[in-house]
Amino acid sequence: MIRADVSQVPFRMPTADGVRAAADAVAAILPPTPLLPVEIGGVRAWVKAEVLQPVGAFKIRGAWWRLVSLSPEERAGGVVAVSSGNHAQGVAWAAKRLGIRATIVMPHDAPQVKLAGTKALGAEVVLYQRAPKEEGGEDRDAVAATLIAERGGTLVHAFGDAWVIEGQGSAAIEIAAQLGRSPSRIIACCGGGGLAAGLALGAPGAQIHPVEPVGWDMVGQSLASGAIVAAAPDAPKTICDALQPLATKPINLAVLQGRSQPGVAVTDAEVRAAQRFAFASLRLVVEPGGAAALAAALAGKVPVDEHTVIMLTGGNADPAAYAATIAADD
Repeated sequence: MIRADVSQVPFRMPTADGVRAAADAVAAILPPTPLLPVEIGGVRAWVKAEVLQPVGAFKIRGAWWRLVSLSPEERAGGVVAVSSGNHAQGVAWAAKRLGIRATIVMPHDAPQVKLAGTKALGAEVVLYQRAPKEEGGEDRDAVAATLIAERGGTLVHAFGDAWVIEGQGSAAIEIAAQLGRSPSRIIACCGGGGLAAGLALGAPGAQIHPVEPVGWDMVGQSLASGAIVAAAPDAPKTICDALQPLATKPINLAVLQGRSQPGVAVTDAEVRAAQRFAFASLRLVVEPGGAAALAAALAGKVPVDEHTVIMLTGGNADPAAYAATIAADD
């Protein structure tokens, strides 16, 4: 296991001032996403509809802040990112807007809607095999590193990057302005911990609850142990394709330690129930990974009150799988 000390963190640590600067940069180009009332167990809480971002996910925040923070020389060299789809589209959107060449390393089994969306934004997509190494799987970070060594470019990590973390935290600044006060807690879908870390910096008075799929709760396990825990080779399959990094990074754990509540894990059945709830009660399409936080609230795994905000982080659902989920009643 890897201890989350700052000496292992590359570049710099994200800051609350950086989150506020990122919020200004995001506000200059994107309108706030709606904060919608929702009733759970007789209590009115709120959902932050990041599914309504131009790329259908919150990832556009961190991608924009990271790319506008590049030096002229870095912009000229292009960027490389690794993503199952939402970060990919965020980086591609920002790169297209800024005239920066973008190459995205994506898993071979990424949802077609995300692959198509990334390509439509002008990014080059390089596929890698997502499978155990003994079954021919590839290390996505190694694929990205090889591309950078061969072509040059700046890595825009999906969660282990100070600017990306700050950009994701811009949502907390919007939330406080929309609520007219600091939220009591924010329930956040969690993959590598970039959003949770950014929210912790942007809303220091709120309880931050990271929510992950069962068997992929690597941030939760890392918080509990105080060291980075990697996913098991036999980790179960999950419908939450956006929440499957093998491990968090030291930078994320360093920010979250002492700032985050214990992690929460949700089942695929709970996630599907949350997708149906969002469709029926909020009229919103939410992909599995984007519904994890709502799943935790609906299942009673995290308490809610009138100042609780639940992040709906992504709406890039596979049409066929989504239709089947909505039609089911399990």
